[in-house]
Amino acid sequence: MQILIAFIVGAVIGLGIHFQLHQRLTRGVVLAPMIGAVSAGAAWSILTWLGVGIDTPWPWLASLIVPVVVTYPAIIALSRARVAHDRREKARLGIG
Repeated sequence: MQILIAFIVGAVIGLGIHFQLHQRLTRGVVLAPMIGAVSAGAAWSILTWLGVGIDTPWPWLASLIVPVVVTYPAIIALSRARVAHDRREKARLGIG
């Protein structure tokens, strides 16, 4: 049941990253929270499957650190790809 806390923490971290980074209009508002939630839940699951108990700090730290490490570069890369794609598409259509 504590994995829900990891999902929520990951989503909140992803939401913070969404509003912190530039080019917000190039991606949906749900993308970063979803990446954060999935990465936090995956980290929590992997650690519990490996036998790390919830009475240790490792799953809790992983649910805080992994979403930042995964979401930040993923959102930067996706935003850059979208801007580059939009630029190429505008040039192809001759609108900008």
